[in-house]
Amino acid sequence: MGKAQLIDYLQRELAISTSAIAVALRHGEQDTSQLPMILWQYGLVTLEQLNLIFDWLQTQPT
Repeated sequence: MGKAQLIDYLQRELAISTSAIAVALRHGEQDTSQLPMILWQYGLVTLEQLNLIFDWLQTQPT
C-alpha cells in the first residue's frame, strides 16, 4: 500500500483536509506508517475515524 492510496482514502472516504494531512506528514517526517496515529494525536481525526483507517489498512495488499 502506497502513501498516495492512504492519502486518497483519507480525503475521499473520511473527508480529511489536505492541510490536516500535510501537518501530520510534517510531524511524521513523511513516514506514512505513523500517519494515522499522528492525525489522531493532533486531534485531526476522531477515535472512530482512526479505527476505520486501521480497518482499511488491514484490507490493503502489502
